[in-house]
Amino acid sequence: MEYQILNASTCLLVLLVFIPTGLGICPSSCKCSGNDRNVDCSGRNLTVLPQGLQDNLTYLNLSFNQFVDLDHQLTRFTNLRTLDISNNWLKNVPAHLPKSLWELYATNNNIKVLQKLDTAYQWNLRVLDISRNMVERAVLINNTLSSLKFLNLSSNKLWTVPTNMPYNIETVDLSNNFLSQILPGTLVRLQHLTSLYLHNNKFSYIPDKAFDQLSQLRVITLYNNPWSCSDNQTIPYVLQWVQGTAARVLGAPCAEQPWAGTVPAPAQPTALDSSPMVRGTKAAHREASATAPEPTKVTKTHKQLKAKEVPPLGTQSPPALFPGTDSPDGPQEAAATRTILVQDSTEGNASLSPATGPSTTPMTLSITSGMPTNYSKMPQSTSTTLRKEETTPGVPSRASRWQMGLLCLALLHALALAMD
Repeated sequence: MEYQILNASTCLLVLLVFIPTGLGICPSSCKCSGNDRNVDCSGRNLTVLPQGLQDNLTYLNLSFNQFVDLDHQLTRFTNLRTLDISNNWLKNVPAHLPKSLWELYATNNNIKVLQKLDTAYQWNLRVLDISRNMVERAVLINNTLSSLKFLNLSSNKLWTVPTNMPYNIETVDLSNNFLSQILPGTLVRLQHLTSLYLHNNKFSYIPDKAFDQLSQLRVITLYNNPWSCSDNQTIPYVLQWVQGTAARVLGAPCAEQPWAGTVPAPAQPTALDSSPMVRGTKAAHREASATAPEPTKVTKTHKQLKAKEVPPLGTQSPPALFPGTDSPDGPQEAAATRTILVQDSTEGNASLSPATGPSTTPMTLSITSGMPTNYSKMPQSTSTTLRKEETTPGVPSRASRWQMGLLCLALLHALALAMD
């Protein structure tokens, strides 16, 4: 009899110890379902885990609380499939998470680094969401996370696309970061990738062959990146890939450029062309060539006048070209300035004129040339002037006076004879 009572007491003690876990008593601050194996403790301002959580939980929601550290506190939930620790104050992914996890949501925390040990033994993990944190570096170990299908690292501070991403992954969201480079081989193994989100980053180009192995890709976002559309050395690859891929591209690079439908050919500048003086000279030459009219032919009259008025003893200044003057009818052709000064008769040939030297009258002659006329108003000094020794009009020469005198004498003599 005593033996039976002892056994009954022992069984009662065991029941008192294990009944709370076995029956799945739900913590007062949480909501439970599914035989108390699905527990929602979100939005309770919790700083520590609530008492009464059973070990065989499959779903645990600890989001929108005040957790700062959950290291080593979740290891005992060996049947846990989904863990949501979003919107807390966590500085890192909790250490020693149960290996049974399928889904881990840790968005909107203060996580700065995704350490390699955070995911080293998560062979069953299918969804990893660490978006809206401050992650600057994500370290993944090769050949781990073999079951991962969805990786969300958006809205962080990443500068480089993470390497060693699992080869079976299907969706990668890296949007809203500071990504500017993709290291060689980063995306080579991702032959099952169907969705890649790279919008709102700092990409100026995509390295050659970076997307060549993404044969199963269906959607890619590239908008809101500062693409170097004028760089013909680096931008052609992504433009060619966008044109040839079967994936749906949202935000094709350089789509607003006038040549968006074609890939620009790489420029091959020479060392001589890079000189600023050469570029300026070429530009001026092109402008002058575009505006210069055909040279005007010199008429026969001009040639004859030139031949007659250039004496052998004259000194001639070199020709100079100047811009033409503006007129209401439009720009005029420029004139060549040519000044011819005949030496004084006393210095050259005394037989050309008497010693007294008659006064000379300047004579102006406009000679048309083929210079462009899109310049400012021409000064008066640029008109063609031809200075030639010529007898002053109205003042007869000495020979003429002698002739006139003789004629007068003859007339007077004839008049005298008529009167007699």
